[in-house]
Amino acid sequence: MQILFFYEFNTNVLIYKNYFFMATDYYDLLGVSKSASDDEIKKAYRKLAHKHHPDKTGGDEKKFKEINEAYQVLSDKTKRQQYDQFGQTFDNGGFSAQGGPAPGWDFSGFSSQGGPGSGFEFDFSDFSAGGGPASGWEDIFSNIFGGQRAPRRKKKGRDIQVDVEIDFSEMVFGAKRQISLRRSVVCDRCSGLGGDPGTSKKTCPICKGAGKVEKVSRSFFGSFSQVATCEECQGEGKIYEKKCSQCGGDGKVKRDEKIDISIPAGISDGQTISIEGAGEAGERGARSGDLYVIVHIRPHEKFSRKGLDILSNEYIPFSKAALGGEIEMETIHGKLVLKIPQGTQSGEVFRIRDKGVPEINGREIGNHLAKIIVKIPKKISREQKNIIEQLERAGE
Repeated sequence: MQILFFYEFNTNVLIYKNYFFMATDYYDLLGVSKSASDDEIKKAYRKLAHKHHPDKTGGDEKKFKEINEAYQVLSDKTKRQQYDQFGQTFDNGGFSAQGGPAPGWDFSGFSSQGGPGSGFEFDFSDFSAGGGPASGWEDIFSNIFGGQRAPRRKKKGRDIQVDVEIDFSEMVFGAKRQISLRRSVVCDRCSGLGGDPGTSKKTCPICKGAGKVEKVSRSFFGSFSQVATCEECQGEGKIYEKKCSQCGGDGKVKRDEKIDISIPAGISDGQTISIEGAGEAGERGARSGDLYVIVHIRPHEKFSRKGLDILSNEYIPFSKAALGGEIEMETIHGKLVLKIPQGTQSGEVFRIRDKGVPEINGREIGNHLAKIIVKIPKKISREQKNIIEQLERAGE
């Protein structure tokens, strides 16, 4: 667990109290150690994602989202290194590991006398475990330091993550998939605005046009007054005279949709394809989330992959290894004839150029590496034994 500290301020006398909350540790969430390999993290994620998937009976959408968040960080080498060094605050918290302000804080208006200065503003739009706005915090600090509060930014739509499985050959040549999703989409009746077409706006009766309301919150640490975004008008100060009859004013509706996905040739197992704007619809005109497709490759019964190369074992009889000859072998690109030189040893590797995996968005293509395995018969006839003994004496 990580402990993050915050402070309570008062507009008249600048006071502070230590506040903290416990941030879930990503390793604990996936049930792996900090020294876990990429493969161990991937296996743990797939097991938990399958267990908690919201479309499954007994699934837990909140838990599923937390698991996805943890995997997105720990499966990325750069993000994992940052997370190990700075903790969960490395890219979505408000404080840096050194105790100073992290990106997202603007102290330019704070006066040197220790009190609030004109224009002081906190930007908490990125301050949450999921990367979205942290409801309430921007309102609290805006109220504390005075001045006009900027309108609350509308929330971007939720990202969606799905898993797709392809064959080994589809990994080499690319593939097409069509996935079915039930997701929030922009309401086509009101274009995502929330009001019935032709309906005008009026002043919000709850906040009287201010876009915010004052609330008193009580907690274990005491009570304090805060200014929160008006839930009725979402901070706009105005609402439509009549809400959209199709979406009820949300600006989005649930719909079953089919999305076509192009999987590029050369993709690696566990690699993610992102499709911008194919996630859940955003809040009343905000942009939609993204769709992340994690690709899994089914193992091939004969071939394996190493980088851009394809590997296989080719079994030949002892006589072919000793005397040489030709064998017909299979590659992912089709069958071909491989020449076996006289005296080929078991374990030798033959390279067939340009019969491997293509580089994604590149011109390079790997090779097929055929490892020769000489088959030694378990039982031989007397005549065969005599021939082998003659060969042995000839080699001395």
